[in-house]
Amino acid sequence: MTSVSPALPAGSLPAMPVLTGRIDADRATLQRYSRSTDRLLSALPPRAARNPEHTKRATALHEARRTARHTFLTRYSTQVYDALTNGRALRPRLPDLVQRAQTHFPGVLPSPAQLAEDRGRIQAHKEGHEIDLGVFFGALLHSPAAGTHLIDTMLQPAPGSLGHLDWLRRHDLLELDTVRVERLGRAMHITFQNRHCLNAEDNKLIADMETAVDLTLLDERVSVGVMRGGVVDHPRYEGRRVFSAGINLKALRNGEISYLDFLLGRELGYVNKLMHGLMPTESGWRAPSAVHKPWVAAVDSFAIGGGMQLLLAADRVLAEEGALFSLPAANEGIVPGLGNLRLPRLTGGRIARQILLSGRALRAGEPDAELLCDKVVHADRLTDAVDQAVAELSSPAVAANRAMLSLAEEPREALRSYLAEFAVVQAERIYSADVLDRIERRWARP
Repeated sequence: MTSVSPALPAGSLPAMPVLTGRIDADRATLQRYSRSTDRLLSALPPRAARNPEHTKRATALHEARRTARHTFLTRYSTQVYDALTNGRALRPRLPDLVQRAQTHFPGVLPSPAQLAEDRGRIQAHKEGHEIDLGVFFGALLHSPAAGTHLIDTMLQPAPGSLGHLDWLRRHDLLELDTVRVERLGRAMHITFQNRHCLNAEDNKLIADMETAVDLTLLDERVSVGVMRGGVVDHPRYEGRRVFSAGINLKALRNGEISYLDFLLGRELGYVNKLMHGLMPTESGWRAPSAVHKPWVAAVDSFAIGGGMQLLLAADRVLAEEGALFSLPAANEGIVPGLGNLRLPRLTGGRIARQILLSGRALRAGEPDAELLCDKVVHADRLTDAVDQAVAELSSPAVAANRAMLSLAEEPREALRSYLAEFAVVQAERIYSADVLDRIERRWARP
């Protein structure tokens, strides 16, 4: 598991707590240690007003406390998770787990007030308490028992999804804030409608997409899910469809991209459901226990960042001629979700490195792009190609075979191990100096 280690202290630091092996005693010790670091941090100016010595001091305090939390969770992660889930009888989602941990294990996580205060700041001015959430979830996911249970929990329908199902069954159309969900025959068409930002992903789109994916998998009339970008408002692409521009960097700069709801919740939520299906609340004897359906992705204009990540979980990828595929996360300074896990299976390691480490982009119609795209057609024929793909994938045997393919390609243990590292690394990256500098410079451009 990725760990954190303390920076060189600027001034005295509280003595690192020594664990006894008794969880109740060690929980109390960690709580006292966290309170002591809180007092020292509160004596410093806000992050935006700190001089270099203040910054050095705050960094040392944060990293020392994260080390203490990491040490506690490394020893007790399964016990902590069992306490929060009543011996895994309950299935709280990520925000609920955080709230339960704040109540039952104070000191293991930032307080609700600390997290709320950070939410009101731009990214560069936040204290960075979300990194501690990464330490927490990294430890839980690193535990085979806790991590597997958490992954299965996040594969269940999101709160609110079931409430839309009756409406969709009656009307075959549901308009969410950023997504349109429409049943056409055996297919559920999910259309991204974040028009103002080239269908880029933000917190709201992530929530709407999980609802849309849930409904597709829950509706027994539907055999195939289709993802496509809607028409956008951007002057350069006005009147044209765009698949996705990836993460909304303006929202990231403004501190509006949530670690829980977006950066981790996206991967454990709707994207993972695309790959591994929907886990019913009551599982019977049949295997696989999750509900699987094949997915078609139709790419107009481009699939950048998170948009391209969706293609790696799709069963049929169609694109208009010249459509761009790109995973620029290395240039942005962050990790492209599960792209590092899934891309090499499709492209091989060498091309994956060129895309992930050097920012290489591919265009539909190029030889190497055939590894990502099943069919390239003229823009006017893309809808027809979607209809044909739906007809080919509607057989019941397709769903069964894609479930087995997903199991073979991405075993649960490999997924859990990757997510355990990702949970920590991504939290650190969104607060790293190079990322903050890059998004501030982008913001300052005329």
